[in-house]
Amino acid sequence: MHRRRRSRASRPRQGVAVARAATGFTLLELLVVVAIIALLAAYVGPRYLSQVGKSEQSVARAQIQALARALNAYRLDVGRYPSTEEGLAALMAAPGQAPGWRGPYLERAVPPDPWGRPYAYRAPGARGDFDIVSLGKDGQPGGDGDAADLNND
Repeated sequence: MHRRRRSRASRPRQGVAVARAATGFTLLELLVVVAIIALLAAYVGPRYLSQVGKSEQSVARAQIQALARALNAYRLDVGRYPSTEEGLAALMAAPGQAPGWRGPYLERAVPPDPWGRPYAYRAPGARGDFDIVSLGKDGQPGGDGDAADLNND
């Protein structure tokens, strides 16, 4: 069987459709897309940043709880909590006046808070046997939200 070849005149015009598709987007279309992206970023951005602040506070709370557990283990071995002068460093290296010390009580060195500052430690504490305090994002006493102080209440 012989196939019949179509003449050029009987072929559909594909050139017009291809040429139209290759022209791209107009400036107005690009501006609309950029505006939509900007609106989405303005809506999502603050929500994302607030979640980051909450996660930093969660990390600080978890670290404070881990330090409190290590301090309780220290007290079981030594019979007392480290003094304010001995500080949290007593969890990693035996202080001079600590018979029965079986540390280190932490796997790694005492971490800084999520904002890069050391935790404040006092024994005896204002609220109990000891206080472990992070001053929050602003590094100042008091504050609200991300800047709120966190402790071992």
